[in-house]
Amino acid sequence: MTPANPASSLVVLPAVDIQYGRAVQLERGVSSSEQVFGDPVDMARRWKAEGAQWLHLVDLDAAFSRGANAEAISQIVAEEGLLVELTGGIRDDASLERALGTGCARVNIGTAAVEQPDWCDEVIRTYADKVAVALDVRGESLATRGWVATAGDLWTTLDRLNNAGCTRLVVTDTDSDGTLSGANLDLLRQVCARTPAAVVASGGVASLDDIRALASLVPHGVDGVIIGTALYKGAFTLAEALALARGDDSGKDLEDASVVSR
Repeated sequence: MTPANPASSLVVLPAVDIQYGRAVQLERGVSSSEQVFGDPVDMARRWKAEGAQWLHLVDLDAAFSRGANAEAISQIVAEEGLLVELTGGIRDDASLERALGTGCARVNIGTAAVEQPDWCDEVIRTYADKVAVALDVRGESLATRGWVATAGDLWTTLDRLNNAGCTRLVVTDTDSDGTLSGANLDLLRQVCARTPAAVVASGGVASLDDIRALASLVPHGVDGVIIGTALYKGAFTLAEALALARGDDSGKDLEDASVVSR
């Protein structure tokens, strides 16, 4: 399907996932698989200093319904020159108002898109591009409740969101998330073919080749990529990813040089 508003280049969103007040990365969304990377505010400032304009900020405690990380989120959103996409536990009017009240650029709705479709569709109609919908894909179903449950059919949900006027989807392959196994390009192509919404890719990004491949899908509707584990583990730098996302393939030379230096 032709994108409604095709992007000119790929937007890179470093991920800052917060669990128990710490920046972490999980494997396949499993809470006990956490790898800790320090203070989330420090990590947000690091990505900003390295050139990030957008940040994907996840409150894992809110997603798992065991609390929230309001103070850290408030500090990160307040960083000048950084746009924040906020997600985690946004399932009703109160949590939506709290999230939007932080001043974030947009919010992601996940579980509620499946469990509360009428509410989700009304939110989309009300807030338009301030709201994206997270499609956390497991096979052809959708993972919910912090990925501990599975419910709903991907394609039926996608058709419904199209009818509601959804303008942006964050598509995560839950089987590859945090594994450095590569982006699921087939899934992204299939989703793009079924929606005019902009698609943000998430899960499995492992190398600059993944960034190149995702950039090639921009004309088809992919306009962003969320990167977590690969950045935290030093598979490549944010500067390298940003260069490729802008269409500067000298990033290949940067990759080769960085491999030699590691």
